[in-house]
Amino acid sequence: MPEIKARTVVVTGSTSGIGLGIARAFAAEGANVVINGFGKADEIEVIRRKLEEEGATTALYHPADMTKPDEIGNLIATASDKFGGVDVLINNAGIQHVAKIEEFPPEKWDQLIAILLSSAFHTMRHAIPLMKAKGKGRIINVASAHGLVASPFKSAYVAAKHGIMGLTKTAALELAQSGITVNAICPGFVLTPLVEKQIPDQAREKGISEAQVKDEVMLRLQATKEFVGIEEVAAAALYLASDAARSVTGTHISVDGGWTAQ
Repeated sequence: MPEIKARTVVVTGSTSGIGLGIARAFAAEGANVVINGFGKADEIEVIRRKLEEEGATTALYHPADMTKPDEIGNLIATASDKFGGVDVLINNAGIQHVAKIEEFPPEKWDQLIAILLSSAFHTMRHAIPLMKAKGKGRIINVASAHGLVASPFKSAYVAAKHGIMGLTKTAALELAQSGITVNAICPGFVLTPLVEKQIPDQAREKGISEAQVKDEVMLRLQATKEFVGIEEVAAAALYLASDAARSVTGTHISVDGGWTAQ
């Protein structure tokens, strides 16, 4: 995609999983890629260098904690100072905690809402003026099938992802005449480190084996009975960032193996 080359793309939560897959897809198109997330410094540097080897014009790492608005603001400011703006913002950072509502630790609720929902508000708040100054931009929020439907034991995650869907629609309407599109991607279960960590928790909560969690819980509603590939989610992000998607705004793309068709 020639229109992606040398554009500046910020991807939160991109040192592993879906976020890293998206960063790699944009790197392969020649974008400037700003990654963010936790991890060991030497391992993150390997990731950064590999993104440049795979085609990124420049790859930059920023360690912003997505629960801290000031650090989020610095993430966007750093990208702008380095590259002259932010062309594509992808809000992907996420964590999970699985528990019954009456047993859900309040501090975990606050942490999930901060990372999954509030962080997207803060990145958008800082990035939108930069995009308006250029007269164009793309904001892509990685939501989830859980932004459309619910599952038990995931109250904070489901609430936050439903909130992301509302934030996406509201921002799209506000920016509809600014050359900026705002959309969401709603993946089904992707076998990322985040999902893998859920498996033993779900097994404990439900009193079943980890194999049963995969087959009878996670893939039960995905009609394909297969996990979604990271590269499939990344391809949707590339499309939404492309010129071909200039009239696509305020909506979502489901990449969920037929989950929400039921």
